[in-house]
Amino acid sequence: MRQELVHVMAGNVFAISDAQGDIELDPQAPVGLFAFDTRFLSHWVLRIDGERINALSRDDMTYFETRFFLVPGAASHYVDADVSIIRHRSVHDCFHEKITVLNHASQAAEFTVRVEVASDFADIAEVGQLRERDVQIAVDSAGQRLLLSYERERFARETTVQSTAPAEVDEGGMTFRIHIAPGGSWVTDLHVSMTIRGEEGRDLRAGLQSHQQAVRGTMRDDLTDWLDRAPQLVAEREGLEETYRGSLADLAALRYQPLAYSERVPVGGLPWAMALCGRDSIITCLQTMAFTPELAPATLRTLALLQGGQLDDEHDEEPGKILAQLRYGESAAFGDRPTALYYGAADTTPLFVVLLDEYERWSGDADLVRELRHPARMALDWIDEYGDLTGDGYVRYQRRNERDGAINQCWKDSTDAIVDAHGRQPAFPRATCEVQGYAYDAKRRGARLAREFWGDPAYADRLEREAAALKERFNRDFWLPRQEYYALALDPYGEPVDSLSSNIGHLLWSGIVADDRAEAVAEHLVGPRLFSGWGVRTFATGQRAYNPVGAHLGGVWPSDNALIAAGLRHYRFDVQAARIAAGIFDLAQTLRGAVPEVIAGYDRSVTKYPVQLPSAGRPQSWSSGALLMLLGTSLGLRPTGDDLLVNPAVPGGFGRLELLDIPGRWGHSDAYARDRTASPHRSRTT
Repeated sequence: MRQELVHVMAGNVFAISDAQGDIELDPQAPVGLFAFDTRFLSHWVLRIDGERINALSRDDMTYFETRFFLVPGAASHYVDADVSIIRHRSVHDCFHEKITVLNHASQAAEFTVRVEVASDFADIAEVGQLRERDVQIAVDSAGQRLLLSYERERFARETTVQSTAPAEVDEGGMTFRIHIAPGGSWVTDLHVSMTIRGEEGRDLRAGLQSHQQAVRGTMRDDLTDWLDRAPQLVAEREGLEETYRGSLADLAALRYQPLAYSERVPVGGLPWAMALCGRDSIITCLQTMAFTPELAPATLRTLALLQGGQLDDEHDEEPGKILAQLRYGESAAFGDRPTALYYGAADTTPLFVVLLDEYERWSGDADLVRELRHPARMALDWIDEYGDLTGDGYVRYQRRNERDGAINQCWKDSTDAIVDAHGRQPAFPRATCEVQGYAYDAKRRGARLAREFWGDPAYADRLEREAAALKERFNRDFWLPRQEYYALALDPYGEPVDSLSSNIGHLLWSGIVADDRAEAVAEHLVGPRLFSGWGVRTFATGQRAYNPVGAHLGGVWPSDNALIAAGLRHYRFDVQAARIAAGIFDLAQTLRGAVPEVIAGYDRSVTKYPVQLPSAGRPQSWSSGALLMLLGTSLGLRPTGDDLLVNPAVPGGFGRLELLDIPGRWGHSDAYARDRTASPHRSRTT
């Protein structure tokens, strides 16, 4: 069995080690100290008198710090060890480790403490397929520093390790020869800084570090303030308050400040998506609107600033298109991968408009709507000008970059995710059903913004006509009357991809489903083929490609289920929504800790436990956000003018729920509910 991996993180700076705190290359996992897609430490091993150390216990204090309690040697030495070690590790803009060696003997003792240090400066995208780099090492004995650097043309990265205690510094690390009195201790602080060099040698992280310098000693205060600004949950269900605060803490950990931008936005998640991912960030903001609304304006402004402005096949860029991914690694810098600014997503652009409208509904921030008028209209124009690749009125995708662009450019973006019931892949360009729902919703919301804020009623009328036509066309072409559900996609010839998938739940969320078909869709979502007991599977059982451990062909995603539950409530299927919410909350509380990105789709009655997939990230912003959205959906929170409407449908067994100080245009409101309460009532506003 693989040893447990331990992480500390802050924004997109993170360190992953083994249970002892040591870092050694692992071809299957991104072990090391990373920032902005580069590994700054690939080897960080502590030895006492030449021996490796072993773990006694660990205290995970916060997301950004942990303590390892250790002894040298094998397990047989634990009981009567004369020496023990504490490693107190933390990250913010840099990496810190305080090493304390304790002498438990009745005599003075001398020890040789060795910290082995190395960096390969690998791009996180190439972990598992590493290449050699010419890493330069400089020893500064006088300054107790070890400097490691790598440079390739304009791409330059540096790692500096410095100790507060006297050390013998060599190219492989630092050695401390120490003397400890009986019952005494020895301490050193190791500081690892990470430098990103830009033009003329300028440190691109300097601005971030100056900002973080003020936060360095107050990261706990920053977390406390974040938690205090969010609504307070009071719940009868045991453990629910803890799960809620854990999700908020995970979201705090997953905020980062992109280079050259001033506001913190959510990254995708640990370990592979520690970057700005347009889809993940937008959906996270939509999920958390009632809880952490400050994420939305920063995300909207950042995505607007990076909006596509030209035709660029390499980066799948088109005018008006919203970013899919922003990366800073070496492969992105030199075009080995098109990820420096990559636009290969068909859904981010309509979702950008959805988020802008939803944020105004909650916040009343008309100034932001006016500020982002041009980016929003460009996004709406993209839907018809570049999204409609075959002229049939549907948003389709086909990668421009045939070498290494994303094959599937919807939320189910694995290469084999879009297949029919017999496992056959359709031709390109593909029109997946949920993207049409997003486009429909974007046009309706864009019409509201145009009429109320942009002073353009004619444009609003046009968008409303286009939305109505899209809904009618969609319900004609995507509906499978014999199966009574919507096709996963249309191929370029208009033929439906007839598989049953969780995507139909997104259609309820967007409102594109015809009223007389909503009940059939709802029953499929909670039927035995899609609903596992923990949540809705991405792909229904009984189809050839179904695989319970396939991320998009049978796995259960909390983020997917949060949108589905919200869609069910939109069409007043409260019992079905509550069933899904209960399953996801059971999943979260059973696993404890951060909510995983995806679990296996095995039936709950078979496994009795949510089976995690090794490839799943944890924590993930839209998984942590999913719990908040499900809580808001269970309470039925909805802004209505300057009031907050509360219309609960709480799952059985939850008892009483109170959500206090919900922020919004109304100031702050409280919401109260009990199991399966169905009567709408207005909240109390303060």
